[in-house]
Amino acid sequence: MIVNKSNFLGTLYQKILLAILLGALQVFAFAPFYQWWILYPSFVGLFLLLKTLHKTNKHFFILIFAFNLAMFLATIYWVYFSMALYGGMPVAVSILLLVILCSYLAIFPTLALWASTHLLNVSDKIRYLLAIPVFWLVMDWFRGYFLTGFPWAYLGYSHVDTPLVGFAPVVGVEGITLSIMIICGALTLMIQKQHINLSLSIIISLIIGGYALTKVNYTNLQPAINVALVQGNIPQKDKWLPNNLYPSLKHYVTLSDKMSSKNTLDITKNELVIWPESAIAALEIDVQPFMQQLNWNFKKEHKTLITGIIEYNLKTNKYYNTIVALGYLPKGHGYSFQSSNRYNKHHLLPIGEFVPFSDLLRPLAPYFNLPMSSFTPGNLIQANLKTKQGLIAPAICYEIAFPNLLRQNVHKKTGILLNISNDAWFDASIDASQHLQIARMRSIELARPLLRSTNTGISAIFDNKGVEIGRIASNVTGVLRAKVRPAFGTTPYQRMGYIPLYFYALISLFLLLVLNRKANR
Repeated sequence: MIVNKSNFLGTLYQKILLAILLGALQVFAFAPFYQWWILYPSFVGLFLLLKTLHKTNKHFFILIFAFNLAMFLATIYWVYFSMALYGGMPVAVSILLLVILCSYLAIFPTLALWASTHLLNVSDKIRYLLAIPVFWLVMDWFRGYFLTGFPWAYLGYSHVDTPLVGFAPVVGVEGITLSIMIICGALTLMIQKQHINLSLSIIISLIIGGYALTKVNYTNLQPAINVALVQGNIPQKDKWLPNNLYPSLKHYVTLSDKMSSKNTLDITKNELVIWPESAIAALEIDVQPFMQQLNWNFKKEHKTLITGIIEYNLKTNKYYNTIVALGYLPKGHGYSFQSSNRYNKHHLLPIGEFVPFSDLLRPLAPYFNLPMSSFTPGNLIQANLKTKQGLIAPAICYEIAFPNLLRQNVHKKTGILLNISNDAWFDASIDASQHLQIARMRSIELARPLLRSTNTGISAIFDNKGVEIGRIASNVTGVLRAKVRPAFGTTPYQRMGYIPLYFYALISLFLLLVLNRKANR
């Protein structure tokens, strides 16, 4: 039989285009679209598409890679804005770097699907219900740690408003991801009319189990405190201008006054005020007169201020992206330039906060010389911020996306989670909504209220169940005031992290090895 080569290539190109479409659709599963269900036709469509190719076909890898590349390009396209608008990179170079980044990220899920589908001698049941989910899980972990990690767009974040979110306080967001992949495999089997009863039982069990876990109370609520999140909405292009420093500080002080809010909530003196990341856009040592006056004013009013600032250590000549507490604080933990009641960001953003191979990269483009791109990381484990309102576990900007980092800094008596950020680098994109969704998952995993204060939005407050109390939209100046109840206690995920999933992965991989060797014999 003579095969028409042009027809074959045309068919292959059509399959690649379909894979690209299926992958790009996944962006709608995440915030701000919240169409979580779209993951299922996306993955099932890919699995059925792959069935049309032989597993040893040289185009098999390309099809899977196209799917995952399209997913990342659609989901994190906003990285482009930080390079082109604020980094001084040419448009063509910014696009090229975005494609390179997304190609790198796409390698991890591509290897997961490629490896799991190349177990040639295992049944479809084992492949879809065991191999694909566990390989996906393992490669997600690698993506979150390799070369400092980029754990954005874990599938589990899309299901924050579904019954599967019940698994978050038990096994974290990756437990939800595992459940999603198992359900995708079960749906694929059902469509192929294989193991229908087993597949349906698994889907129902996961949904019911997740829903039942949402009803469990892992922490105990404490008396409410008064909180005020301040969103200054200062444009990124103006934020670091020297002549804009004191006008910005005056802007934040004015907003922080209790009369600046139209909210009719009864405000007491014992208020916790939160300013965003680097709200004070200067070295702490250079603005000490202002800081001391600010500290005195808040202390006089029996109010506490937590703000982002840049710390410079004179002895070590090192810079830190820092959170400090001022004002009405517990005895022995008041503010000073040498005070230990602060948090130094541990997980720094590559390029934005430190430049690898800086001697080589910095001369290439202004993007590698962004303001404050020479930070030193703080310790992995740091003491909670101590305030009159209780212990607070902080995370700065991007590091809220690293589940294990915040988990290790939360204790039984930690009452509140805090995330301060500056998403203005990414313009009016979907980044802010995705970032907020990620932060919300930390609240659910650790069963504690979360305060998120950002420069240009979205600022928001969530209770210990991850239910939104209030928010300030993007590109809006305002103050969000609310009563928040701290929560004490421990969730299973807080105690064990991913240890249960590690055991699941090890047992599954061992079982796959045994089954594959047995089938080969």
